[in-house]
Amino acid sequence: MEEQTPEQQPEQQPENQTKAAIEAIQQFGQMNVPAANESNIFCLTIVGQIEGHMVLPPQNKTTKYEHIIPTLVAAEQNKNIDGILIILNTVGGDVEAGLAIAEMIASLTKPTVTVVVGGGHSIGVPIAVSSTYSIIAESATMTIHPIRLTGLVIGVPQTFEYMEKMQERVVRFVISHSRITEEQFKELMFRTGELNRDIGTAVGGIDAVKYGLMDEVGGIGQALGKLNKLIDERKGITETEGIKQ
Repeated sequence: MEEQTPEQQPEQQPENQTKAAIEAIQQFGQMNVPAANESNIFCLTIVGQIEGHMVLPPQNKTTKYEHIIPTLVAAEQNKNIDGILIILNTVGGDVEAGLAIAEMIASLTKPTVTVVVGGGHSIGVPIAVSSTYSIIAESATMTIHPIRLTGLVIGVPQTFEYMEKMQERVVRFVISHSRITEEQFKELMFRTGELNRDIGTAVGGIDAVKYGLMDEVGGIGQALGKLNKLIDERKGITETEGIKQ
């Protein structure tokens, strides 16, 4: 059997990389973390319904938090990645899973920018505001409403106290990672008449910025520009701190 020459081996590398990328998208819905000599920005997508401890039906488009968390850890540890771009188009989902993802993004040391395209509803709101800088498309919306439970609920005071505490966790996170006030956020959350047979508010892109929930109206171009600026600022600070007196 003939051995491959060094000239033949590089030709197979792009094909292997393509197969690996396709496999990663099929299994995890994400691209692999960039290796050396690739982009210094990692793009993370959170789409559909955020799946938590319960597996959703196969016809649902979902983002699994057990896939997102290790991906964020890998991106944080990868020296070739300088910044992370998070693209959101989600209807919400599991509250604790959504908060876990939001806390992970907020605790990253590398610059992060979120872009809401389409929608960043329900528990997608904390994820949208968890980054260093948040951008929303003008046509996108964010639905703000109280926490709800599905399925059988035993109507006892302890159940409502638990829901109230969980709701406070969401409120505290949002107001601590955005410019919206607690009074304004709760007013949007409990407003009646905005949603059919429900309470809450569907906030458009321009209004989200006006309320202080998001930082800017824009798209991918503005997001990449801002992320590169944050990366340059971080590198400048690091170089300054590294100078020995």
